[in-house]
Amino acid sequence: MREALLLTVSYFFEVVNFLIFIRVMLSWVHVSPQNKFVNLLYQLTEPILEPFRKLSARLGLNRGMVDFSPIVALIFLYYIARPLVLALVRTIL
Repeated sequence: MREALLLTVSYFFEVVNFLIFIRVMLSWVHVSPQNKFVNLLYQLTEPILEPFRKLSARLGLNRGMVDFSPIVALIFLYYIARPLVLALVRTIL
């Protein structure tokens, strides 16, 4: 049971990382916002990216046309959130 939960949490973070990566790649090409896949992708990733967009704006990282919030979000998810959640799962079970 414990291993299955750890694996599920790990897969969840991998999927979130992949979705953010796809969103970044799609931002480099012109894709119709009416596209259902793009719309779903934005709905899934925007709640994750919005706080980091606000944080990077406060820190002055968003200058010009480059949005650094996906990079900050990926770093946070990989190095802070994922290890914390996995540690919590290990201690609970």
